[in-house]
Amino acid sequence: MPEPRATATGPGRILIAVYGIFALSASARAGVQIAERFGEAPLAYSLSALAGFVYILATVGLAGTGPGFRRLAWSAVVFELVGVLAVGAFTTFVPADFPRETVWSHFGAGYGFVPLVLPFVGLWWLRRTSRTG
Repeated sequence: MPEPRATATGPGRILIAVYGIFALSASARAGVQIAERFGEAPLAYSLSALAGFVYILATVGLAGTGPGFRRLAWSAVVFELVGVLAVGAFTTFVPADFPRETVWSHFGAGYGFVPLVLPFVGLWWLRRTSRTG
């Protein structure tokens, strides 16, 4: 059975760059929030840290080669999709539980809805590169 195409080629490079930017920004934001104001909104700030970690895993998975990296990318991107949908729904319909914004709040509205679109693009790219050709 032929190997799937590498995810870090062509448009995949742009996708990896976007994931890398989100990994850096979400992690840095969460780090500052946790260090300076954790008591204000521990759930929101912990979710931002989780989002940053997931973006790091997705970046590494998409940039790497081999089946282990591909599995990591799939897992991270699926988790990201579930996370942004769940957190987006909770922050929209139960806003009192989230006194501060997270990366995934309101489906990523604070980031131009990129957090909502990104996992769909990531899954599309992983699916597309899983075919040989």
